[in-house]
Amino acid sequence: MGLPMSDPTAWATAMNNLGMAPMGMTGQPLLPDEVKHVVVRCFDKTTMSKMNTHHLSRHPDFDPALGMMTGIPPINPMMPGLGIVPPPIPPDMPAVKEIIHCKSCTLFPPNPHLPPPATRERPPGCKTVFVGGLPENGTEQIIMEVFEQCGEVIAIRKSKKNFCHIRFAEEFMVDKALYLSGYRIRLGSSTDKKDTGRLHVDFAQARDDLYEWECKQRMLAREERHRRRLEEERFHPPSPPPVVHYSDHECSIVAEKLKDDTKFSEAVQTLLTWIERGEVNRRTANNFYSMIQSANSHIRRLVNEKAAHEKEMEEAKEKFKLALSGILVQFEQIVAVYHSASKQKAWDHFTKAQRKNISVWCKQAEEIRNIHNDELMGIRREEEMEMSDEEIEDPSEMKETDESALVSQVEALKEENDSLRWQLDAYRNEVELLKQEHGKASRDEDTTKEQQLKLLQQALQGMQQHLLKVQDEYKKREAELEKVKEDKLKIEALLETLKEQQSVANEEDKERDVTDGQGNVSKVNCCFSQYFIEGSNDISL
Repeated sequence: MGLPMSDPTAWATAMNNLGMAPMGMTGQPLLPDEVKHVVVRCFDKTTMSKMNTHHLSRHPDFDPALGMMTGIPPINPMMPGLGIVPPPIPPDMPAVKEIIHCKSCTLFPPNPHLPPPATRERPPGCKTVFVGGLPENGTEQIIMEVFEQCGEVIAIRKSKKNFCHIRFAEEFMVDKALYLSGYRIRLGSSTDKKDTGRLHVDFAQARDDLYEWECKQRMLAREERHRRRLEEERFHPPSPPPVVHYSDHECSIVAEKLKDDTKFSEAVQTLLTWIERGEVNRRTANNFYSMIQSANSHIRRLVNEKAAHEKEMEEAKEKFKLALSGILVQFEQIVAVYHSASKQKAWDHFTKAQRKNISVWCKQAEEIRNIHNDELMGIRREEEMEMSDEEIEDPSEMKETDESALVSQVEALKEENDSLRWQLDAYRNEVELLKQEHGKASRDEDTTKEQQLKLLQQALQGMQQHLLKVQDEYKKREAELEKVKEDKLKIEALLETLKEQQSVANEEDKERDVTDGQGNVSKVNCCFSQYFIEGSNDISL
């Protein structure tokens, strides 16, 4: 435009004529004090006389009487063909609006210092606006002429009370229509009250807008569901192939597959589908019976397979039990090494650090050994619980298992008793060494030695008590074992007496059978003799 860029006032005036917010040379909005000098009010001559038109007077198209360019009309967002929404203006800056000229009317902007007009909450999918403050002589053609600059108008519903409802084609056109709220409208050049009015544009609720918005939301929801379904189908496994319909040829194929172990599951599924479909009738009943019979013969193979797996599992359990028992034997040997090293013959020759390490290793080995021993005992208990009913009914076998369990427990108690004795010997050696070192040490270390001695004495007392408890339990177990042996002897004696009574009862039954047979024979002979005597008498008569 040929304006000097160094003058911010002229630059702001040019930006105002272009319908933009006044900006500085650095792109920042001008301060309110600077904006006061560049606001253009084309319909107020007193304000125009105060403007500084020094830089604009050099332009050939500038008219000093009007205070604006005559060759270049002012651009505003409401002009036809300019489909933009006015840029946001900071709240502390007054909005600058221009005069809008139409064919039948003129729109004058409101005072920029007044607060913006109040609007209601925007309904969802709003395409309809309420327009109030229309002139009394305003017609639908004038309303169409004013608001068609905002976009395509679908319908206008005008009332006799100077207001109307306008429905646009798109939602963003409503924002352009709200830009006209506060404008004064004048029809032609008349100053009559019936030809003037102040527009008030606000959102309006319409059932058509709500219905279209709901339809759009449902369509978006359907598209989202369809998209999610496609995403889920991408990761779904492929569906199985459809089952063919029954025929004699397919029946023969399925019958052959039922005999094959690798294809049995597929064939059974086909057979199940045919039966559920209702393919069985009098003509095909024999074929279906033969297929069901072949499916039934497959049960024997499944039972044998299960038995083989159970056998493998039992063998694996037995191997595990043997391996665990071997590991326990090795642990016992290692613990025995530690215990022998803890005896006084070897213990006196080790240093303190070595003794400490040996005791720690011994404790760790004993803990691991006890864990493995508990695991092995648990396996044995499970085996005892899985005994069959026949084994449970036999009291002698039950007593044998109880006896073996008691023997194993007695052995474990013996081992624990030996380990406790060895630990007690080790503690005694420690006490003796501490006593010897206590006599050689200085008086400053007496208190620490006494504390150590007290701790060792307490430990010894605890070990002795534990040893006594173990001995008592050992005695109880031995008493229980003797009771079990006595019960076993009694049961064996009862079994022998029962066997003798059974044998005596069998012999008596045999003797009774023999005597009964002889009596029956004598009775039969008597009958025959009597019969013959009666016959002879008849003959003589």
